[in-house]
Amino acid sequence: MAALESDVASPAVKISLPLAFQQEIFNDVRAEDQLVILARGLGLLRIVTNLLHSYDAAEDNLVLVVGAWELETDWIGEALAEQNAISKAPKARGLNIITTDAMSVEGRRKTYARGGVFAVTSRILQVDLLTELLPLEKITGVVVLHAEKVTATSSEAFILRLYRQKNKDGFIKAFSDNPEPFTSGFAPLATMMRNLHLSMPTLWPRFHLSVAESLEIKKPEVIELNVTMTEAMQQIQTSILQCIETSLSEIKKGNSKELDVEDWNVESALHKMFDVIVRRQLDPVWHRVSWKTKQIVGDLKELREMLNYLVSYDSVSFYQYLEGILATQSTNSGGQGRQNQSPWLFLDAAQIIFNIAKNRAYSGNVNKSKVDNDDGGVYPELIPVLEEQPKWASLSAILDEIERDVHFNASFTDTSYGTVLVMCSDAKECRQLREYLQTVNRSVGGDYASDVTDKGGNDEEVKHTHSAAYMMRRRLRGYLTWKRDLARFKAVLNDMNNSSGISQAQVQKRQQEGFRGRTPANKRRRTRGGSSAGTTRATGATVQASEDPAAQVAELWQSLKLTEAEQNVKQEIAVDPLDDMEKYYGLFDLQNLVVVHPFKEDMDDRLLEELRPRYIIMYNPDTAFIRRVEVYRSSHNDRMVKVFFLYYGDSVEEQRFLSAVRKEKDAFSKLIREKGSMTVTLTTDIMEPDDSQEVFLRTINARVAGGGKLAATVEQPRVIVDIREFRSSLPSLLHGRRNNIVPVTLTVGDYILSPDICVERKSVKDLISSFKNGRLYTQCESMTQHYKQPMVLIEFEQNKSFNLEPFADLASGIGQNDLQSKMVLLAQAFPKVKFIWSSSPYQTAEIFEELKRGQEEPDPDKAVSIGLEEGEDATGNYSQTPQDMLRAVPGITSKNYKHILTDIENFTELSNMDEAEIRELIGAEAAKKVYRFLNRTF
Repeated sequence: MAALESDVASPAVKISLPLAFQQEIFNDVRAEDQLVILARGLGLLRIVTNLLHSYDAAEDNLVLVVGAWELETDWIGEALAEQNAISKAPKARGLNIITTDAMSVEGRRKTYARGGVFAVTSRILQVDLLTELLPLEKITGVVVLHAEKVTATSSEAFILRLYRQKNKDGFIKAFSDNPEPFTSGFAPLATMMRNLHLSMPTLWPRFHLSVAESLEIKKPEVIELNVTMTEAMQQIQTSILQCIETSLSEIKKGNSKELDVEDWNVESALHKMFDVIVRRQLDPVWHRVSWKTKQIVGDLKELREMLNYLVSYDSVSFYQYLEGILATQSTNSGGQGRQNQSPWLFLDAAQIIFNIAKNRAYSGNVNKSKVDNDDGGVYPELIPVLEEQPKWASLSAILDEIERDVHFNASFTDTSYGTVLVMCSDAKECRQLREYLQTVNRSVGGDYASDVTDKGGNDEEVKHTHSAAYMMRRRLRGYLTWKRDLARFKAVLNDMNNSSGISQAQVQKRQQEGFRGRTPANKRRRTRGGSSAGTTRATGATVQASEDPAAQVAELWQSLKLTEAEQNVKQEIAVDPLDDMEKYYGLFDLQNLVVVHPFKEDMDDRLLEELRPRYIIMYNPDTAFIRRVEVYRSSHNDRMVKVFFLYYGDSVEEQRFLSAVRKEKDAFSKLIREKGSMTVTLTTDIMEPDDSQEVFLRTINARVAGGGKLAATVEQPRVIVDIREFRSSLPSLLHGRRNNIVPVTLTVGDYILSPDICVERKSVKDLISSFKNGRLYTQCESMTQHYKQPMVLIEFEQNKSFNLEPFADLASGIGQNDLQSKMVLLAQAFPKVKFIWSSSPYQTAEIFEELKRGQEEPDPDKAVSIGLEEGEDATGNYSQTPQDMLRAVPGITSKNYKHILTDIENFTELSNMDEAEIRELIGAEAAKKVYRFLNRTF
């Protein structure tokens, strides 16, 4: 515990930063505005919390926290409350979390006036700053989290620009623990510093001298366990990698002229952001990309997830996952056969994946005593194999070792609890491990043990110290039930299609565009001179779903029938009414507790502090958590920690871990070089006019009737924006072009450029949904009624193809239900409405500037009143999010939604109303749509 003197508070403020490098970062960032880039797992949120506490303990400070996630906001709020209790600062008020759902406009105004530390969502903060609900001059400073996400068009960049425009003295302090985004593009660090209005970056990698010295004070005891995958898992992993390699070669072959494919390899494809990077590069030419390339881009993510599930799922769940992929690839949403299947399914490696995955769950042995009289052949008898994950046995062995260690060393002198913390990748793996630990070595009974012995032939070879037979048999029963239900569902869909007269004979035109069963180019030499092993289908055919004979499935089901021992097991309570909690519930004894928990980034720091585990089992490797354990151990000299590190040797899991460490190290090395050669970042205010003559010419109004003189005004160009539009980047860009942005609640339109020009902005996704629910027709009708020049702006995203439909999709012609046809009908219905096509928000800002040239400035009060009934208040006392949800319900329009808001308290009351009651509020036709939507069974 270190006590540091705050420069704004007279008494000493207690700061909870035990390590030297953390104190050094705190002192540096407290003294000067800067961007702090810290390696993952070194306690970023703890440093931020102490920084906020130093301002919270002082009087008359108003500090904003921008860019924090909801989970992080809760974490900071709890940590500040603890800090305030420890330091006993009388002026500390804690964290104020502000959202529209929890606080009205007037409530926010009063809360801001009291001062303190505020976590406000970016959309609300933009509106409050523009409307001066929060005076910019009263803000002490802004703390930005996840600085890597602050781009030129982001909401955070807009907030910082507004802040710096009128407040030159307040501080800006930005933090990030993700160095990789700062290394992509041209001069990325300098560009990010300009967006943040900062001039000084500080870098704190793991190999920083202060960090290394601090973490070597007291190292935890680490035992590394290299677990070998089974032969079947290795074969599946190799086959998946072959599919990824072939998919990458196909993308390179068809798009090498338009894309930078130098770094596209199997190692890069293992990271979760690779498919996003590939899609981002293809976005500008997406309308010219072939169908096969589009399909492969989506398949890369699926194949990468398959590698993760191979090492985390049990054998039955993994095969069920593969069967689900095959089911979605073979049929569409209507139950008919899909014409376009993923190209990787045509590879020989795909057949190997499915065959081996099935054999891990159950297999067939040829029984010559059973002969099919129809064809004279023999058929297999299905036998459960139920291959267990190799890590399960290692986990059980570790727990046994811990139990022996606790038994022989009963009296520990440290302050750690006896808790065993098992960390894994996600919640699903947590549930699987929890079930395994609860059922391991549980007796199955019956003749299952003898069946296993008969299969192996040697009792000693198949004897396992730890068995998950109980859990695996239950998983296989669940799979067979799922398989049966899936077959029934397909049969119902086929009956519906047949009764509707839909033919099942679909022409598979594009299936032959696949890989046609060939292996990757660099793998051909291995198979030259012989046929591909494992190929059980014709060349060019896709993987077929496994359909075992019904009689054999029945026998398999009979072998999995609950034995007497399984029936006697006490079942867990699925739904607990929580009656008499005092009798059955209480605090756990942390001395004898095994906690299975997923990785949750910065939330893991609090987990370690609360549990104080003496033993930590890392079921999956994670770089950030390893450093969190180092920080935890070095921060507490009186706590012992023993870490067991599990990983599959020679696996993708190990490769991904090593690659992540190397990528972070390379990113920091690049940042160090760029910082050394970076010029001084100027943080001048871009909104300050540098040419008075240009500003004067922008205010000239050339629309003077009768040949009079040109009129000039000093009024800044004004754009009235609906508050719902602050989810997009367009208001920020308009403000950057020296427009005065006025946020209000508009009933008609999204942007008002002049008394005559009203613009309804639609993204492509919003345009499609507006046509489906009919909202665009109502909006055009309202704009035509109240404005002389109504317009519909169709805005595409930056760096994406400026094309409504891919060229390939127009080959068969345009139907009446296509988007183009609906737009033509809309233009015919409203000839007065003009359509504007914009390739990006940047172009939209330029278009708006041209439309406003020579026009009068709009009146905000008049724009708000348009579309309202006499005496109706535009703002009202209703939360914005429920209003948006209500207006998205079919049958609810801009005209009738006000009746719902006035007479009905919440959605629960609306959903419980009869159709006749709704009819009295909004009419028969609208009530019918609303009632059907709310009472529809999905």
